Amino acid sequence: MAATRTQPRAAPAKRTRAADAQHRGRHRTRAERTEKLTEDLFEEVEVGQRAAIKAVKRFVDTVDRTLPPQTEGPSGRQTVVDAAMEMADQLVHVQYDFLRKVVRSAGKSLSR
Repeated sequence: MAATRTQPRAAPAKRTRAADAQHRGRHRTRAERTEKLTEDLFEEVEVGQRAAIKAVKRFVDTVDRTLPPQTEGPSGRQTVVDAAMEMADQLVHVQYDFLRKVVRSAGKSLSR
């Protein structure tokens, strides 16, 4: 049999601060990863809610400019605004349900 020759190992390169941070990031505990995921999700939900509030405000402003107020009978303007508010409420509930499912799923995945 022929003798195999091993090559000497090179000395490990010094890691930069960024590489150290990345290395530590890979070795986070489950709790740290869960906390980070939860924080990220809540930030995204907050951004979405702020955008929804701005959209509803713009919608109501547009209705106010477009449909004149009525003095007698049910107001078409109020009907439209009420329908928009109901739609926004339903969207918020859908968003919360989605968030709960994501957090529950992430919790199950991280606990494995």
